[in-house]
Amino acid sequence: MRIDGEALLRRLPPARGKLTPNRPLAELTWFRVGGPAEVLFSPADEDDLSQFLSQLDADIPVTVIGVGSNLLVRDGGVPGVVIRLGRGFNTVALEGAPEGCLIRAGAAVLDVKVAKFALQHGIEGLTFLRGIPGTIGGALRMNAGAHGGELKDVLVSARAIDRQGRVHEVAAEALGMSYRHSEAPEDWIFTSALLRGRPGEKEEIARHMQEIQAMREEAQPIRSRTGGSTFRNPEGGKAWELIDAAGMRGVRVGGAKVSEKHCNFLINEEGACAAEIEALGELVRALVKETSGVELQWEIRRIGVPAAPREH
Repeated sequence: MRIDGEALLRRLPPARGKLTPNRPLAELTWFRVGGPAEVLFSPADEDDLSQFLSQLDADIPVTVIGVGSNLLVRDGGVPGVVIRLGRGFNTVALEGAPEGCLIRAGAAVLDVKVAKFALQHGIEGLTFLRGIPGTIGGALRMNAGAHGGELKDVLVSARAIDRQGRVHEVAAEALGMSYRHSEAPEDWIFTSALLRGRPGEKEEIARHMQEIQAMREEAQPIRSRTGGSTFRNPEGGKAWELIDAAGMRGVRVGGAKVSEKHCNFLINEEGACAAEIEALGELVRALVKETSGVELQWEIRRIGVPAAPREH
């Protein structure tokens, strides 16, 4: 499939935000691989996003990305409009009286920023967000969790906009959250979340956050070009143990490698392309299935199309 952003741009409704044709996405992902967005849209605010979607032709695909921490963009790029929320969705603030421990966070806010904001206000219960390398929008979509906490544990409600531009505000219970999953409609674009913590001691919260960061530094290849945890933990087990038992620690496909530090992480070590990273992931899945009978499910989100074959 040919990406032609200039042609698509002429079909798009007006917007106050920025519309960029043929925008390279590799630099926006932690893997640093992948082709361009046909058109990248950075809406100015929630109203801009709602108006744009309400006027967008139904046959134009829409894909949403965050900071690219748990994302693999295929080498051929992403057809249609890719939406990346930015400045207009990047605020975090107390909602109501401070003793209520309610925090409103925009979907583009980094999870770690919310954890630090909670610390500043003596709010406990959100420290697990320190260990999640992504945004609140992504955390809502997949019920992100780490270090004994999940978003569903602290979520009060969420705001989202659907493909027709309609705004929804729903209670946490309506999202059907379970392990690394929510039942929110696929076309919803989350714009903010209301989170609830509880009063705590700043010194204790800070100590817990430091422990989380130290554990990440020690156990995960966070300084590498990686996409975080590659596969979901199967029920009653750990993905990294199955991968290790299958003999996959350190295995390579091209420039892609299974991390030797934590083998549920894939690394772009030597100028890998997206196809090599995905092929390595599928090799891991096949060998784990062969050795253990367990079929690992991707946790990393994969979007876009493969590169077109080269003509000889």
